[in-house]
Amino acid sequence: MALLIKNGTVVNEDCMVKADVLVKDGVIIDVSPEISATEDVERVIDATGKFVMPGGIDPHTHMQLPFMGEVAVDDFYTGTAAAVAGGTTMIIDFVIPSKGESLLAAYKQWRDWADEKVVCDYALSMAITSWSPEIAREMEIVTGPEYGINSFKFFLAYSGVFMVRDDEFYQGMLQCAKIGGLARVHAENGSVIAEKAKDLLQKGITGPEGHTLSRPEELEAEATNRACVLASQANCPLYVVHVMSKGAAKAIAHHRQNGAVIFGEPIAAGLATDGSHYYNRDWLHAARYVMSPPLSRDPSTPNALMDLLAAGELHLTATDNCTFNCQQKLAGKDDFTKIPNGVNGVEDRMAVVWDRGVYSGKIDPMRFVQITSSTAAKIFNMYPKKGRISAGSDADIVVWNPDRVKTISKHTHHQAVDYNIFEGMDVHGVADITISRGKIVWENDKLSVVRGAGRYVPVSPFSPYVFARIPQRAKMLAPRGVDRSSTSENNGSAQNGIKSNTVMTKPATNGKSRVPPGGNSSIFF
Repeated sequence: MALLIKNGTVVNEDCMVKADVLVKDGVIIDVSPEISATEDVERVIDATGKFVMPGGIDPHTHMQLPFMGEVAVDDFYTGTAAAVAGGTTMIIDFVIPSKGESLLAAYKQWRDWADEKVVCDYALSMAITSWSPEIAREMEIVTGPEYGINSFKFFLAYSGVFMVRDDEFYQGMLQCAKIGGLARVHAENGSVIAEKAKDLLQKGITGPEGHTLSRPEELEAEATNRACVLASQANCPLYVVHVMSKGAAKAIAHHRQNGAVIFGEPIAAGLATDGSHYYNRDWLHAARYVMSPPLSRDPSTPNALMDLLAAGELHLTATDNCTFNCQQKLAGKDDFTKIPNGVNGVEDRMAVVWDRGVYSGKIDPMRFVQITSSTAAKIFNMYPKKGRISAGSDADIVVWNPDRVKTISKHTHHQAVDYNIFEGMDVHGVADITISRGKIVWENDKLSVVRGAGRYVPVSPFSPYVFARIPQRAKMLAPRGVDRSSTSENNGSAQNGIKSNTVMTKPATNGKSRVPPGGNSSIFF
């Protein structure tokens, strides 16, 4: 099928230009002004006044995830259908093995779930929930072309379920650096959280507010800093998922300023809502917002995170989409630690980020493309096949209408979950048309999708966007011993009357001097 998109403004991360886009057999064939429709063009789309952009890439989803005794209600069909309705044309989901489970067996399970359901392309990231020589061996296997995984997630939260110890995390990052896999981290202090939760329950605090009280922002910031330190010690690139607080973002910025290769990912929920919901008197309303790390109780945090995205201190956006219905949330009615963690976002991310970023004047459309598509494509080694409007790229395209206003609601969204954390929010800018693999899958507010039409996209290790600096850093940071061979025979030489070559220098003091380098002065230095 050949499509021609005319009269729009093509937006990439580095340019905006008036141009037409010709698509054939799922690939962009030409991007240039005034392309004429040939006989094989079956459809001409008029994009006057609209932006033609790469489809969104959501690098962090959990479709039909078994978790906390429940299964997320958005599966790979409803989840990806909702994604394309919002302008996202690819997701990266997480394989999460049980502790001790084979990575290969878990990978097969996720592929079986996803392949028959996805309506757009997807890739996979692998969680490491335990550590052994066998896990290290399987990590190397799954980075091969047969499996196509190039990132590994470590949990510093969910004690006794997914959490790894610091030494296991460090060993895992050493292996990541060796095999070209990006380490991703859920940064919270799971051990302290578990103790605080027990204390709150003993004090009779059982509602959703206990969730945020047991997980103060300082614990996210501490774990983020710790993860960055350990990543630097392992010389391993690090990707911090769902950055929810100013403190965590500050830790990332500090380590990047010192040369570390670290990426920070805020999510739609953290950019558009806050933790005040946990104190709503309606228990179920409050429980809908339970996720980890929790939404910030500081109402200025959403704007602050968007400011950091605008300034380049944070780098791309995701959703952590993991949805549980109200009935499932009720599992924690008498104990907040049993409320299934997770919120929606895969459908609304693009509109929320446009509204809070472009419409607000904080970012331009090119930066929007960066933080919703192209940076993810580069990090996960898919660029420019994904994340760009250019000849040879996959025809994953969104025709974006900046003038349309939509009110987000559970009554009109396409996700399976029975609520929406953005309920009633007006967003300026929406997807008019979404094209996946060259086919129109969303138009006129209607889906036109085929179950299983999406494809698994294997990704290669050693993404140059991530690893280009790592070999040189390894050389510069390599430990060097002291060569004492030439002086070993002179041990005790001073006692034997042999002169030492040591130059004696004046010891440093904390006193101020009237004689600074370069001459006299009457000013103290």
